[in-house]
Amino acid sequence: MSPLRAVTTGAALLAPILLLAACNSGAPEPEAEETEIPEEFASDPLPDLSEVQGQGTPMEERVATIGLINKRNNRSRDLEMSPGESRRVDDIIVRLAACERTAPWESPAETGAFVQVFVNERESVDADPQWMRIFSGWMFKNSPSLNVVEHPVYDVWVKDCAMSFPGEEG
Repeated sequence: MSPLRAVTTGAALLAPILLLAACNSGAPEPEAEETEIPEEFASDPLPDLSEVQGQGTPMEERVATIGLINKRNNRSRDLEMSPGESRRVDDIIVRLAACERTAPWESPAETGAFVQVFVNERESVDADPQWMRIFSGWMFKNSPSLNVVEHPVYDVWVKDCAMSFPGEEG
Protein backbone atom coordinates (compact mmCIF):
# COMPACT_ATOMS: atom_id res chain seq x y z
CA MET A 1 0.00 0.00 0.00
CA SER A 2 1.36 3.40 -0.91
CA PRO A 3 2.00 5.92 1.89
CA LEU A 4 -0.54 8.33 0.38
CA ARG A 5 -3.24 5.63 0.31
CA ALA A 6 -2.46 4.66 3.93
CA VAL A 7 -2.86 8.29 5.09
CA THR A 8 -6.11 8.69 3.13
CA THR A 9 -7.50 5.42 4.53
CA GLY A 10 -6.48 6.37 8.09
CA ALA A 11 -8.11 9.78 7.75
CA ALA A 12 -11.31 8.19 6.43
CA LEU A 13 -11.44 5.87 9.43
CA LEU A 14 -10.69 8.67 11.87
CA ALA A 15 -13.29 11.14 10.50
CA PRO A 16 -16.39 9.47 12.06
CA ILE A 17 -14.65 9.26 15.43
CA LEU A 18 -13.78 12.96 15.32
CA LEU A 19 -17.36 13.82 14.34
CA LEU A 20 -18.71 11.87 17.32
CA ALA A 21 -16.21 13.51 19.64
CA ALA A 22 -17.33 16.93 18.41
CA CYS A 23 -20.89 16.15 19.53
CA ASN A 24 -19.82 16.76 23.12
CA SER A 25 -18.89 20.42 23.12
CA GLY A 26 -17.59 20.23 26.69
CA ALA A 27 -20.51 22.27 28.02
CA PRO A 28 -22.18 20.73 31.07
CA GLU A 29 -25.48 18.95 30.51
CA PRO A 30 -28.49 21.00 31.60
CA GLU A 31 -30.18 19.72 34.75
CA ALA A 32 -33.57 18.09 34.36
CA GLU A 33 -36.21 20.44 35.67
CA GLU A 34 -38.61 19.38 38.38
CA THR A 35 -42.22 20.27 37.68
CA GLU A 36 -45.45 20.28 39.67
CA ILE A 37 -46.98 17.04 40.87
CA PRO A 38 -50.61 16.44 39.82
CA GLU A 39 -53.06 16.93 42.67
CA GLU A 40 -54.29 13.32 42.63
CA PHE A 41 -50.82 12.20 43.72
CA ALA A 42 -50.18 15.02 46.15
CA SER A 43 -53.30 14.10 48.12
CA ASP A 44 -53.01 10.29 47.74
CA PRO A 45 -51.61 8.95 51.03
CA LEU A 46 -48.50 6.79 51.05
CA PRO A 47 -48.66 3.39 52.76
CA ASP A 48 -48.37 3.51 56.55
CA LEU A 49 -44.96 2.04 57.31
CA SER A 50 -44.79 3.17 60.93
CA GLU A 51 -44.00 -0.38 62.03
CA VAL A 52 -40.70 -0.06 60.13
CA GLN A 53 -39.57 2.51 62.69
CA GLY A 54 -36.95 0.88 64.88
CA GLN A 55 -33.76 2.23 66.38
CA GLY A 56 -31.95 5.20 65.05
CA THR A 57 -33.00 8.37 63.34
CA PRO A 58 -36.78 8.95 63.34
CA MET A 59 -38.31 8.17 59.93
CA GLU A 60 -39.25 11.79 59.18
CA GLU A 61 -35.61 12.90 59.64
CA ARG A 62 -34.06 10.32 57.30
CA VAL A 63 -32.93 11.26 53.81
CA ALA A 64 -32.87 8.77 50.94
CA THR A 65 -30.86 9.23 47.77
CA ILE A 66 -32.71 7.77 44.80
CA GLY A 67 -31.02 7.41 41.42
CA LEU A 68 -33.07 8.25 38.32
CA ILE A 69 -32.03 7.84 34.70
CA ASN A 70 -33.86 8.67 31.49
CA LYS A 71 -32.59 6.05 29.03
CA ARG A 72 -33.69 8.06 25.97
CA ASN A 73 -31.32 10.95 26.58
CA ASN A 74 -28.99 9.24 29.10
CA ARG A 75 -29.56 11.95 31.69
CA SER A 76 -29.29 10.83 35.26
CA ARG A 77 -29.76 12.59 38.55
CA ASP A 78 -29.89 11.90 42.24
CA LEU A 79 -33.08 12.76 44.12
CA GLU A 80 -32.57 13.45 47.82
CA MET A 81 -35.92 12.87 49.48
CA SER A 82 -37.41 12.53 52.94
CA PRO A 83 -40.10 9.92 53.68
CA GLY A 84 -43.50 11.23 52.58
CA GLU A 85 -41.98 13.37 49.82
CA SER A 86 -42.76 13.16 46.08
CA ARG A 87 -40.66 14.49 43.20
CA ARG A 88 -41.68 14.94 39.58
CA VAL A 89 -39.08 15.17 36.84
CA ASP A 90 -40.58 15.53 33.37
CA ASP A 91 -43.01 12.59 32.96
CA ILE A 92 -42.05 10.59 36.06
CA ILE A 93 -43.03 10.93 39.71
CA VAL A 94 -41.00 9.23 42.45
CA ARG A 95 -42.59 8.94 45.90
CA LEU A 96 -40.69 7.85 49.00
CA ALA A 97 -42.58 6.24 51.88
CA ALA A 98 -39.62 5.03 53.97
CA CYS A 99 -35.92 4.34 53.92
CA GLU A 100 -33.92 2.04 56.16
CA ARG A 101 -30.43 0.68 56.56
CA THR A 102 -29.02 -1.93 58.86
CA ALA A 103 -27.11 -0.87 61.93
CA PRO A 104 -23.33 -0.70 61.48
CA TRP A 105 -22.82 -3.69 63.77
CA GLU A 106 -25.19 -5.92 61.77
CA SER A 107 -24.09 -8.08 58.90
CA PRO A 108 -24.71 -8.07 56.00
CA ALA A 109 -25.06 -4.33 55.54
CA GLU A 110 -28.21 -3.44 53.61
CA THR A 111 -29.93 -0.24 52.51
CA GLY A 112 -33.52 -0.11 51.29
CA ALA A 113 -36.36 2.26 50.49
CA PHE A 114 -40.08 1.87 49.89
CA VAL A 115 -40.73 3.72 46.64
CA GLN A 116 -43.66 4.29 44.32
CA VAL A 117 -43.05 5.29 40.69
CA PHE A 118 -45.64 6.81 38.34
CA VAL A 119 -45.13 7.59 34.64
CA ASN A 120 -47.26 9.82 32.41
CA GLU A 121 -47.65 7.87 29.16
CA ARG A 122 -50.13 6.84 26.49
CA GLU A 123 -51.67 3.37 26.39
CA SER A 124 -52.01 3.69 22.61
CA VAL A 125 -51.14 6.17 19.90
CA ASP A 126 -54.66 7.66 19.91
CA ALA A 127 -55.09 7.85 23.70
CA ASP A 128 -54.36 10.84 25.90
CA PRO A 129 -51.43 10.46 28.29
CA GLN A 130 -52.35 9.43 31.81
CA TRP A 131 -50.46 8.69 35.00
CA MET A 132 -49.83 4.99 35.60
CA ARG A 133 -48.17 3.35 38.59
CA ILE A 134 -45.31 1.22 37.28
CA PHE A 135 -43.74 0.29 40.62
CA SER A 136 -44.63 0.16 44.30
CA GLY A 137 -42.42 -1.68 46.78
CA TRP A 138 -39.12 -2.01 48.57
CA MET A 139 -35.88 -1.52 46.63
CA PHE A 140 -32.54 -2.65 47.99
CA LYS A 141 -29.17 -1.11 47.18
CA ASN A 142 -27.18 -4.36 47.40
CA SER A 143 -29.81 -6.43 45.56
CA PRO A 144 -31.04 -4.17 42.73
CA SER A 145 -32.43 -7.11 40.75
CA LEU A 146 -34.70 -8.19 43.61
CA ASN A 147 -37.31 -5.49 42.90
CA VAL A 148 -36.78 -3.73 39.59
CA VAL A 149 -38.54 -0.79 37.99
CA GLU A 150 -39.30 -2.35 34.62
CA HIS A 151 -39.83 0.50 32.18
CA PRO A 152 -38.36 1.11 28.72
CA VAL A 153 -37.50 4.77 29.39
CA TYR A 154 -36.84 5.20 33.12
CA ASP A 155 -34.70 3.39 35.64
CA VAL A 156 -34.99 4.10 39.37
CA TRP A 157 -32.86 2.63 42.17
CA VAL A 158 -31.97 3.32 45.80
CA LYS A 159 -28.47 4.64 46.45
CA ASP A 160 -28.44 5.53 50.15
CA CYS A 161 -30.45 6.16 53.30
CA ALA A 162 -28.86 8.77 55.55
CA MET A 163 -29.62 7.92 59.17
CA SER A 164 -27.67 7.25 62.35
CA PHE A 165 -27.87 4.85 65.27
CA PRO A 166 -27.24 5.31 69.01
CA GLY A 167 -23.55 4.92 69.78
CA GLU A 168 -22.53 5.49 66.17
CA GLU A 169 -19.81 8.10 65.72
CA GLY A 170 -21.22 10.79 63.53
